[in-house]
Formats: sequence, structure tokens, C-alpha cells
Amino acid sequence: MRVNSALIALNMKITAVRAKLYQWTGPVTTGDTIFATPVSRLPFQKDSQAAYRFFSWLVVEIETDEGYTGIGNAGLCPDISKAIVDSKLRSLLLGENPLNTEYLYEKMYRSTVAFGRKGAVLAAISAIDIALWDVKGLVMKQPVFMLLGGRTKEHIDTYYSRLYTRNLDNLQREAAHYKAEGFTGMKLRCGYPLTDGKAGMKKNVEMVRLVRETVGDDVDIMLEAYMGFDFTYARQLLKALEPYGLRWVEELLLPDEIHNFARLKQYTEIPLSGGEHEYTRFGFYDLIQADALDIFQFDTNRVGGFTEAQKICTLAYQHGVEIIPHGGQMHNLHVVMSSFASPMAEYFPKTGIEVGNEMFWYIFDGEAIATNGKLQLDDNLPGMGLTLKKNPEHFTIIE
Repeated sequence: MRVNSALIALNMKITAVRAKLYQWTGPVTTGDTIFATPVSRLPFQKDSQAAYRFFSWLVVEIETDEGYTGIGNAGLCPDISKAIVDSKLRSLLLGENPLNTEYLYEKMYRSTVAFGRKGAVLAAISAIDIALWDVKGLVMKQPVFMLLGGRTKEHIDTYYSRLYTRNLDNLQREAAHYKAEGFTGMKLRCGYPLTDGKAGMKKNVEMVRLVRETVGDDVDIMLEAYMGFDFTYARQLLKALEPYGLRWVEELLLPDEIHNFARLKQYTEIPLSGGEHEYTRFGFYDLIQADALDIFQFDTNRVGGFTEAQKICTLAYQHGVEIIPHGGQMHNLHVVMSSFASPMAEYFPKTGIEVGNEMFWYIFDGEAIATNGKLQLDDNLPGMGLTLKKNPEHFTIIE
């Protein structure tokens, strides 16, 4: 049996790379989902969140001549990412051994570097890389986290990530409910943009104050700014938030403002987080060199897949930076389980479709479900542990 497995690993070839676009056609609820975005600081905006809602998802399947099929995915710009897989990346993979993940990542990255490096190209590469590691786990009969470094914790602690509403009564009820569900951390959004000035800042602080009073001092609170502010506003906001003991404030500025994140760190004791919109080990090396952030929040299906994620974890651990990936989802949970740099995971519960993150629940079977704020991964479930739902409702699938 060992000889047969070795021969499979030595000789296996990729025979197909399929990119599928899952387009949501079902109901969408956005009425009470309002928070600051990069566009909300601009004039003439009727809906500053429109550019950041997404109602499609990319699924990549990699087939081999030995009958293994790996699944990867990307939520960032999925229609463009699909086109990149189809036109630029598929031909690089056909006939290659899928277990050569390091080589194949470099082949894809270097072949697209003239027009890639970040954004949709890296999302496409990430989806493929995740699928390759899924194949590797299936062949080796091991979960991906065991291949990345093994189990580093008994379970995964999570924080509840929603609290989208600006309605204070609804905000209070939601926070109280999920504290009762056993979550010891939760994240809310800045409901009022930069253009609302000091009055809006006071309302953002009031939202934090209300959640703190609701959940008490034993629950971590995080605040998401989603790249919506400038340096001056961010500095004033951090000062106003100091009494509330926040675990972190997230993405206060545009991701390219590395120098201003470094400046902000000099003015606050509140940890600063970001990296959801950063890419590759090179981008995170620049953040470390600038001492810009306390917490990195890459998403494995954007940053370069598992191949880059494990490098960034090692780099961050060496420099005392925590890794708390963006989004829950199995591709991030395998990273969290396998790294001492990562103390917890984000958790989006299954809800109706609002901003797009929720679609993952409607496409895949096997996503880990939190109990008392904790998740577990199965040591005996090979690969990613996900399968595609058969005949999912409310989707048009474009191949």
C-alpha cells in the first residue's frame, strides 16, 4: 500500500482545471446593513456600500488522472478571477503533478507578475492553491492542517462577527444573544462614515459603549472600520475608544497607507489590525518592516492560498504579530489550527444573504459550526473537509 501511494505521488498528473462561477439569484437583505467604507468618504454617493457587496463566488476544481478532485474557492472579484483561471492559469497546470504545490505557486505567481501581484490575480492563484492542497490531503489521507504543521490547539476559539446594525436596540439584543451563545469575543462595524464628522464619530463610540455595557468586561470587543477613515479621524477615534478596552480596531485606513498605520501605532495602546486587503509574503514583509500592525488578517483565498499563508504565519510569529484571518471558512480554519501565531478565528454564522460572505454556507457542505464560541476540526477527515452541495438552491452556475 505504501508503494502504491508513493507511485501515485510520483506520477500523478493534473488532467482538468475547472472554474465555476456561482451567482446568487435568491433574496438579499441589506436594509439594516450599513457601515463605513472607502467610498463613504467621497461626495455624491447614494450607496457607499454597493462596491463592497458581492453576490457570486468562484469555485475551482482540480482533477487528476488518479481520480482525486480538489476544491478551492475565492470570494474576491469572482467573475474576473474566473476569467484569469480560464485564460492565464489553467494552461500552466495541465500535466503537472498537483503535489508540487511550492513549485506550482511560484510558476503561477511568476507567470503573472507583470499584471498580477495583488487583487484578482492573487485571488485566482489562491483558489487554485487551495484546491491543490485539498488534493494533497486526499492523497495523503490527512487533513490540510496536519500537512501545514499539525494541531497546535485543542480547539479553535472564535469571535462572533456581525453586529452590522446601527439601530442601538437591535445592536444590544444581538450582542446579548451571542454572548449567551457562548462567544467570548464579538466585532461590530463603524456605522457612521467620515463625512458625518464629529457627530458621526460620537455615534460610532456610542455603539462601542453600548456593546461593552451589554457584554461586560470579560468579552473581547473588536471594531471594524473597513478602510473608511483618514489619519486625523482615526487618531481622534482611537483616543475616544480608549476607555472601552478594545481587543483591536480593524482597517482604519486604506491598505496602502502603511506609513500612516505606523504613525497611528505611536498614539494608541489599542492594537491595530489589517491585512485583509494585502497579498503575498512580500506585502506582509513590508508591514513588518514598518511595524505598522499588531494583527494580520489575511484571507487564505486571497493572499496566495495555503502556500503563502504558512510563510506569512512563520514571518509573523517571529516578529510577535498575531494572525487572525479574515472570515471563518475552512481554508482559514486549517491555517489557524496549524499555527501558534493564530490565537482565534473569525466566525460568520449562517444567515440570509446580506453582503456576500454568507454565500459560503449555501455552496459547500462541511463548514465547521461553532458551539459555545468554539470550533473543532476532524483529525480523520482528509483534505479541506468540504464538498459541493448538490443542486444548490438560488444559484446560477457558469462554467
